[in-house]
Amino acid sequence: MPILFATVLIDLIGFGIIIPILPFLAPQLGGDAMDIALLLAIYSVFGGLCGPYWGKLSDRIGRKPVLLICLGGAGLSYIMLAYSTTLWALFASRIFAGIMAGNFGVASAMVADMSKPEERAKFMGIIGAAFGLGMVIGPFLGGVLAGPNGEFMVPGLVAAGMSFAALVAGAIFLPESLTKAQRDDQAEQMAASAKHSTLRMLRDSGNTLLALQYFFNNSCHTAISYLFPLWVGHMLGWGAREVGMVFGAQGLAMAALQAGLIGKLVKLLGELKLLLIGTCFMATGYVVAASADSASMIVLAFFIIVSGGTVCTPVLNTLVAHRTPIHLRGRMLGTTSASAAWGRVFGPLAAGLALSQLGYHLSWLFGTAMALCMTAWVVGQLRLAVLETASAK
Repeated sequence: MPILFATVLIDLIGFGIIIPILPFLAPQLGGDAMDIALLLAIYSVFGGLCGPYWGKLSDRIGRKPVLLICLGGAGLSYIMLAYSTTLWALFASRIFAGIMAGNFGVASAMVADMSKPEERAKFMGIIGAAFGLGMVIGPFLGGVLAGPNGEFMVPGLVAAGMSFAALVAGAIFLPESLTKAQRDDQAEQMAASAKHSTLRMLRDSGNTLLALQYFFNNSCHTAISYLFPLWVGHMLGWGAREVGMVFGAQGLAMAALQAGLIGKLVKLLGELKLLLIGTCFMATGYVVAASADSASMIVLAFFIIVSGGTVCTPVLNTLVAHRTPIHLRGRMLGTTSASAAWGRVFGPLAAGLALSQLGYHLSWLFGTAMALCMTAWVVGQLRLAVLETASAK
């Protein structure tokens, strides 16, 4: 687990470096606000298409080789981004990055393989902390490396170096979590399951609506990631450095929350009640953002929204791992990762459309609607759990 934590952390630092620079890079190459939304979305379109494939492949050949392939692909995509001098080249780099974006689902499957059911939420939280910590160092480093004049080649090359460093560290130190014996034992079940479509797998396992929650959660996340830099750039005159510092501070809070509290909160409240708290945080944060008129209010709204999503992600992964047989775990977590990717497509596009038609204040309410969809599902699950408990008695 410590080795996986370090590998994921290094990779996420590389990913986080480019977050604060994309909204400012596209205009330099002739793009507008909608092009920024499309750049965020195109990465996730291809992540959504390829995510189930990477998860299914990891069930067959093991988690480690798939993770290393994706790390190498990410490094190449950052080199492409660093040397992009036209808008189409920038889009090409993001498309390739999306194709290779299988790390989240495969890393989550490795955690599920290595942890006992009663400890799964704790370890999902710890790996989530690697994502959070990567989002501390990455955006901050990206903002600093971009500098006051907006230098984008250096952040791209440093991001590539981070991914290649993670690849080397993983190749040398990371053990395989799904042994050949386990893969051989499950081969017959996997062969039978492979004949079924993804939709049938979701339906038969009862995870269809659960997978949909990843879509809603990531729609909320990417909407704030798209709207926040534009809002503070337009209203406050901020640049990549200031945006990177805010993302970095939020990432530090995410890491502290996931590493130290998620496991304890799940034991205290249970997965569903904790998930309900997270969705309510996101809905509340978007309402605050819709009425924000100062730097302090918009930053507060940003922190509330992202903290709510930080709670939701490891809890959703824990629920999926609990509800999925081991021979389908990689494919299922790859599918939920794809659902999350489609949320990252829908989020910036819908927010961009709302922004162009309604302006900043009303465009925030899109995120409120997504968070309320999640809240409605969680409330339904809690009611179902109460009824099942009552009938058992």
